[in-house]
Amino acid sequence: MNDPAPLSSLPAAFATACESMEAVVFRSELTVRKIPSPTGVAPHSVALAADVLASPDSSPHSTQDSIHGAGRFILLYDPEEPASWGGAFRVVCFAQAPLENEIALDPFLADVTWSWLVDALDSRGALYKNASGTATRTLSTGFGELADQGDAAQIELRASWSPLEVDMSHQIQAWGELLCMLAGLPPSGEAVSLAAHRRERG
Repeated sequence: MNDPAPLSSLPAAFATACESMEAVVFRSELTVRKIPSPTGVAPHSVALAADVLASPDSSPHSTQDSIHGAGRFILLYDPEEPASWGGAFRVVCFAQAPLENEIALDPFLADVTWSWLVDALDSRGALYKNASGTATRTLSTGFGELADQGDAAQIELRASWSPLEVDMSHQIQAWGELLCMLAGLPPSGEAVSLAAHRRERG
C-alpha cells in the first residue's frame, strides 16, 4: 500500500495484508487514495480515503470529500495482540453520505445503516469479530448567509472490528460496497483496481 517503509522491512503478516489491499478491485464510482495513517495508535498502520462519484477532474490528493459520500479505512497492526482487539489486526472505518430529509427522520435509519455494514462484510465472506460502532444522523438548517442552503441531512457510520484473516481484500471490499450503498447506488458496477489508479498517476 505504498507504506513509507518497504514491504520487505515490515512484519510478514502486515506486509501480506498491505499487498492484499493493493490488489483490491473497487467499483468505478469510487475514487480511492492513500492518506497519512494515524500515529501512536498501533506500531503499524495504513489508511485509505474514498469518495463516491467524485468529479473526474478532482485531484487525487484533494482533502475535500465528495458531496455524494466519502469514507476512510484504516488498518492497524500490533503483533502484541491487544486484549480489546482479540488479535493482531484492527480495522477502523468511517462512512458518510447525504440523505433526503424524509429518510433522515426514519427511526430505524441507524439500525439499517449498521445492518448494511454487517451485510456487506458477510456477503464478501469477511471473517471478523469484536465489531462495534455508532451510526449518527445529522439534520441541519442554514441561517443568515447560509439560509439559501435550506435544510440538509446526512448519515455517518463509525465502526471497528478485528479481522480474523491476513488477506484484507474481503474487509476492504465490504467497506467500499457500504459507501456505495449509503450513497444510494445499485449493488453492481464496473470495477477498477487501486493499483491501476496508482499506475495511471505514475
